[in-house]
Amino acid sequence: MNEKGFSLTSISKFRVRRIAYIALFWMLIDLVIKLLDLNFPSHEAIESLALREVLVFFMSLVMGYMFVYTLPSLFIRSPLIVNFFAKSLILLLAALLMNFIVHFLENITKMNMTPGDAVNNFFVEMLDRQWLIKKTLYWIVLFIVTQLYLEINDKYSPGVFLDILKGKYTHPKVERRIVMFMDLKDSTPIAERLGHERYFLFIRDFIHDVSLALIEKGGIIYQYVGDEIVVSWTMSPRNVRNCLTAILVARKNIQKKSARYRRKYDTLPEFRIGIHVGEVTVGEIGVIKKDLAMSGDIMNTAARIRSVCADFNEKFIVSKEFYDKTTLKDFQVKDLGTVDLKGKAASMQLFALKF
Repeated sequence: MNEKGFSLTSISKFRVRRIAYIALFWMLIDLVIKLLDLNFPSHEAIESLALREVLVFFMSLVMGYMFVYTLPSLFIRSPLIVNFFAKSLILLLAALLMNFIVHFLENITKMNMTPGDAVNNFFVEMLDRQWLIKKTLYWIVLFIVTQLYLEINDKYSPGVFLDILKGKYTHPKVERRIVMFMDLKDSTPIAERLGHERYFLFIRDFIHDVSLALIEKGGIIYQYVGDEIVVSWTMSPRNVRNCLTAILVARKNIQKKSARYRRKYDTLPEFRIGIHVGEVTVGEIGVIKKDLAMSGDIMNTAARIRSVCADFNEKFIVSKEFYDKTTLKDFQVKDLGTVDLKGKAASMQLFALKF
């Protein structure tokens, strides 16, 4: 809740859309199957079917909520096979309950049964081996397709799945994007002090907390490399603001968990950032393992900008090209002058941002 009233973050909006897509997909599958069973649908049959699909849609919203919110948090640290079978079992039980509610209401409204007869009729159908096998296989296939959609979406970052499905990047596209390189400050001494196992857990927690901020502000995470995150936004005035706000939110996320970091690792993570803007080429690459790749001079330049943070003892440095598009209400700015970047023929004017 804020001064303007309730508003969803970008990541919450994305999750709500996921739930709606799942519910709509499941309802359409059920509708197609039921329509195939109706040879000559009457007016009453169409009304009954419409009522059923409304009920299926709302029940599917509940199932979608379990898919997106409840189950991932329950099995986040479980092996993939345990994750899959445990979720499938829980969802099968939920699907059985969903079938019961749909059948129960259909029997009362369509068949004019008493509540007791409606319950008995459902259990008679459930004890039919053929019916039970058919329904179980139906729900398992539906769960597999849904989980595949969620896994692919998570792999390519929120919002990219539909672009991949439509083949948007089958042929490389030139896009104007904001590119941010972020990494952990003082990673080497921290790794030496913690040891590789505790350091891995430290990095995992750090990446989780800052990634939530990046995704919340509409960032598309390109890749993780060790303690480094590469993220981009399509170029627009709104995304310039989102990019800068993501830095503030990421810092806030870490501050909120400062006691936990100090208790577990005796250190609070800090990060460095380099930001540039320009044209990149985006497309699918790979044979056995396909991925979505970005290339262009902007990528190398943003990485070099991030690397000079240590030289100037600064945390957040941006190029003049990016700086010219900002208002920077939440930051103080320090002009670093023209700087020679490793591997770049021409020097660049850079600016350091401070809270």
